[in-house]
Amino acid sequence: MTKVERGAPVVPHPPLPQYYATEAERRPFVSDLFDRTARHYSWITTLMAFGSGEWYRHQALARAGIGPGDTVLDVCLGTGQVARPAAQLAGASGAVIGLDASMGMLAAARHRTQVPLLQAIVERIPLRDAIFDAVTMGYALRHVIDLVAVFREYARVLKPGGRLVILELTQPRSGVLRTLTKVYLKHVVPGLALLGGGREARVLMRYFWDTIESCVPPETIVEAMTAAGLEQAGWQPMFGIFSEYTAIKPGLEGSLERGTEGL
Repeated sequence: MTKVERGAPVVPHPPLPQYYATEAERRPFVSDLFDRTARHYSWITTLMAFGSGEWYRHQALARAGIGPGDTVLDVCLGTGQVARPAAQLAGASGAVIGLDASMGMLAAARHRTQVPLLQAIVERIPLRDAIFDAVTMGYALRHVIDLVAVFREYARVLKPGGRLVILELTQPRSGVLRTLTKVYLKHVVPGLALLGGGREARVLMRYFWDTIESCVPPETIVEAMTAAGLEQAGWQPMFGIFSEYTAIKPGLEGSLERGTEGL
């Protein structure tokens, strides 16, 4: 397990030479890949999850405590697959904002969700401190530059007592399930993506698996949350491959304020 040292950056996985050679090339590669494949993303991920993804994300956010009146920032919005259930749970008295660095993803999201959209990178969120009840992130933690720096930025925009909720895919620890998952995500899904979306869609899904396979273990992610100043950091595995990470921004009990003031 990777040990989180004080002040040291924690990358989610090392550079993947089949895609880019150095850490400096990570962000340009990822941004360009998602821009070029945004139009395929929703149908591929829906197919990959056999149509159950929307139900699972709604249940996971509800388990984490997202509810009526919450103000939520959904980072790495993608095509809005987490923002939509977040908005349903927050209801008319709450508010959800979606943030993504990819213009392609934001353009696709405009057709699939009604939440306000913002282009920015997660390391520099152009919003003021302590205004959200929750920050959510779905299946994108593997693409950031430094886990601790990102978690500190999430903590900055959370209200005292606010919740960080991260949904991610993790390589199964069971040998049999790991083998089956690898065959499915490394070979079957990219093959289907090639048939339906072409070469770029196949590259996207191959990269998807390679980042899962190379990612630091859940324990390191929890350590990085704690190193960023978050409390009650935890990891809940679900169905062998899904991971639900949660943490709380320190604050006096009962200090969580709901509402849209300050957005």
